Amino acid sequence: MNTNYSENNHLVLVGKIVSEKSYSHEIYGEKFYVFNLEVIRLSSTVDIIPITISERLLTGLNIEIGRKVTVEGQFRSYNNYENERNRLVLTVFAKEIKEMEQSEEEKDEITNEVILIGYVCKKPIYRQTPFGREIADVLLAVNRAYNKSDYIPSIAWGRNARFCQNMEVGTEVKVTGRVQSRTYEKKFEDGTSETRVAYEVSIASMEIVNNEEQETEEEQVV
Repeated sequence: MNTNYSENNHLVLVGKIVSEKSYSHEIYGEKFYVFNLEVIRLSSTVDIIPITISERLLTGLNIEIGRKVTVEGQFRSYNNYENERNRLVLTVFAKEIKEMEQSEEEKDEITNEVILIGYVCKKPIYRQTPFGREIADVLLAVNRAYNKSDYIPSIAWGRNARFCQNMEVGTEVKVTGRVQSRTYEKKFEDGTSETRVAYEVSIASMEIVNNEEQETEEEQVV
C-alpha cells in the first residue's frame, strides 16, 4: 500500500482571492479559516474553489480580495451532518501559500493541477450525452494519514470514460486532472429546490497502478 500521502494527493492552484477569509474550525488549539479562490480555465470558464488554511500559514500574508496567490496542498473531503443527513463536503487543504508578484502574473503557468492515487470505491457510471459525448463518474478513495481517507468525485471523458467503465471496485489508479466547480439544483421531497455548488476532479489522464509488477521489479533489484 502506498503510504506517501504527499504523493497520493497533491494539488497546485493559481488564482485570485474572491472572498474574505472566515473562521472554520479549531483542532488542538490550531485555528483554520476558509476563503474562495477564483481559477480561470483556458476556455475562460471560471471555477470558484474553497480553500481551507491554518492560521500559521496566514502570518505575514496579505490575504485580501483581489490578491493573486499560489496554493499548494491536497483535495480533501469530510462528512457534514445537517438536517439528519450526511453530506460530502470538499475543500482544498492548503499546505503552502504564496503571494504572486505583479511581474509573475504574465507568465505561462499551470494554474490548476491535481494528482491523485486512490482506489475506485464505487462502480463507475458510464453514460453518453444526447450529443454522443462519453462521460464516466468515478468515486476515488485516497488514503490519508491516521487511517483516514478522502472520497473524491471525479469525472472522465471520451477515451478515459471508456477506459474506466469496466473497472472493478478496489482498482488502484493514478489520475491527473483539475479541480472544477459547477452549480446544480437540489430538489427536495416537498417540491422545493436549492442551488448548490459541487466540486470534482475533471480527469485528463488515468492509469492503473500495478503494485504486483512494482513489487516484482523491486525484488529483482534487491
